[in-house]
Amino acid sequence: METIYLWIALAPLIGSIIAGLFGRTIGRVGAQSVTIAGVALSFALALFVFKVHVLDGGAAFNGTVYTWLSSDLFTFNVGFLIDNLTSVMMVVVTGVSLMVHIYTIGYMAHDEELWPETSRARKGGYQRFFSYISLFTFSMLMLVMSNNFMQLFFGWEAVGLV
Repeated sequence: METIYLWIALAPLIGSIIAGLFGRTIGRVGAQSVTIAGVALSFALALFVFKVHVLDGGAAFNGTVYTWLSSDLFTFNVGFLIDNLTSVMMVVVTGVSLMVHIYTIGYMAHDEELWPETSRARKGGYQRFFSYISLFTFSMLMLVMSNNFMQLFFGWEAVGLV
């Protein structure tokens, strides 16, 4: 199950990185496809986790995935706390984000036509937008799934920053 939790969080991040770094190469359709695929994968896995934890009464998971910083006085870990509330929130976050990603295809369809020819926003803005909303989804998932205050703080700040 720990691998599933990782994929729920990392799939939108992977889509965001691909759309952000290779957006001009893969184009508009590629950027929207890769980010929507990442969020859709997260949503499908979140539904599975919801079934296991809420519907089937599975035990809560509280575990460390990665030790980020360690010293004599303190240790900062990246970890997940997955219980009933977290399962519900993961479904809400990924479900709403998936709908926003899909809606954005039509909403941003004529975005490049609205910018002047010389504007930097005209080139790659669509791909960048998809990268940002996918990064926002990752940040929300880190906020919801965190098992410590430092990770929660970073997720909260990333949500505000994106």
